[in-house]
Amino acid sequence: MPVAAPAPVVGRFAPSPTGRMHAGNVFAALAAWLVAKSQGGRIVLRIEDLDAERSKPQYVDAVQRDFEALGLTWDEGPYFQHDRTEAYRAAFDELRERGLVYPCFCTRADLHAASAPHRGEKPVYPGTCRSLSEGERARRAAERTPAQRLIVPDAAVAFDDLVQGRYAQNLATDCGDFLVQRSDGAFAYQLAVVVDDAAQGVNSVVRGVDLLCSTPQQIHLQTLLGLPHPVYAHIPLLVAERDRRLSKRDRDAALDALLARFKTPAGVVGHIAGITGLAPTSDPATPEELLAGFDVATFGARFDDLVQVTWR
Repeated sequence: MPVAAPAPVVGRFAPSPTGRMHAGNVFAALAAWLVAKSQGGRIVLRIEDLDAERSKPQYVDAVQRDFEALGLTWDEGPYFQHDRTEAYRAAFDELRERGLVYPCFCTRADLHAASAPHRGEKPVYPGTCRSLSEGERARRAAERTPAQRLIVPDAAVAFDDLVQGRYAQNLATDCGDFLVQRSDGAFAYQLAVVVDDAAQGVNSVVRGVDLLCSTPQQIHLQTLLGLPHPVYAHIPLLVAERDRRLSKRDRDAALDALLARFKTPAGVVGHIAGITGLAPTSDPATPEELLAGFDVATFGARFDDLVQVTWR
């Protein structure tokens, strides 16, 4: 029998249009581009604008111009999450019809008081609203619009990350039932990103290690919805100082400041590649020039610290 050809690698850029890009955003996009292109793959551009209040039209245009200026080309898109509500609703309805979703009336204060950070990651939801009676749910719904949570099993989800290695999480004890729809009606990131990756053929996900602990939940959703599992690579975070990540809000290493400091887009790309380990030096370089020396097989071994790289 003939052997089916492997699926072409499809990576993604997935910026949130909430501010101008900074060095950490460039690092993640550069790594995603190198991983996909080194395997003869393609890149999808997706604008993750689920947060309507923080997403701004001027940043949608700016992020595309910034990618183009840096030589980080994409092959498909841009796709916008604000256009994808019906696809998210269809996935949500399927989960609800299977009895896997329940309303949660907890406020942020309730969640803070009832849950505790676990293993240095995110707080674990204690299941406060899971077993409410129908009468109690109706009474509370008259006072407060609920969010919707997915019931998770007491089971481990494990995967092999290209950078971090083997990672496992027990969904019940390390995470708890997680949101799939917010109380304002917006669908949660975990659900949206799973639906989008499948619809857009994304099978290579490169992103910051801060999202490593979200991945088992996304894999669980993929399994429930019958969707494929991408290959994941969670790269170190660029930090302003130990344990303080770069942020758009604080304009840490903002792209306009980087261009003023390093003079050219190649200067910016080369410096970021050099200090993170994507390249042996910090000499100016385009993404195409870096591609010649990049091998995905040694990707994880490039990082001295798998969690943080201090910006300099």
